[in-house]
Amino acid sequence: MQPYEIIGAPLTVWIAPVGEAFPLINVAPAGNWVKLGTNGDRNYSNDGVTVSHSKTYQKARPAGATGPIKAFLDEEDLMIRLVLWDITLEQYAYALNSNTVTTTAAGSGTAGFKKIGLSQSVGRTAEFALIARGLSPYDEAMAAQYEVPRCYDSGSAEPVYRKGQPAGLALELTALEDLEAASEDERFGRFVAQHQIPLA
Repeated sequence: MQPYEIIGAPLTVWIAPVGEAFPLINVAPAGNWVKLGTNGDRNYSNDGVTVSHSKTYQKARPAGATGPIKAFLDEEDLMIRLVLWDITLEQYAYALNSNTVTTTAAGSGTAGFKKIGLSQSVGRTAEFALIARGLSPYDEAMAAQYEVPRCYDSGSAEPVYRKGQPAGLALELTALEDLEAASEDERFGRFVAQHQIPLA
């Protein structure tokens, strides 16, 4: 319902190996794209998905002035944050640098189980491509998506197991610059919003 530009719905996040082609805005992610959360946004805490554009500036403040006269962009970051209510080992792996999940089948008198290592190797950082898709600000029947060519989980997951509340994995997916970006302003990726339906 209008006004479309006011959006009150969560994003759903998919990840894939770096280099995977991004789907068209009106096409469901397929191929190597895997939904974050077994049931997508139904596995995210009610805090939703936060897209953070942080930056710091260095200000030139001359001796003869009290205020700055120029500012230089010094650092910037793009982060996608969410709390994942999904403790399956396949999802837990994203918080543990994509450690391998191994499966042991049930045998005679032995239970089947899956396991994942809890430590992470020095110098190894798992990278992903990422899509965070939601409603378009031009029409709620259309989609918009953040397309991040390279990111890694920089968060510190601290699942709390307690009575009456879901255990959650706090993920912070931080963008890395795409050195093959089409332009300087797409080094962290792009935000794409559909505004028209395809022509017949």
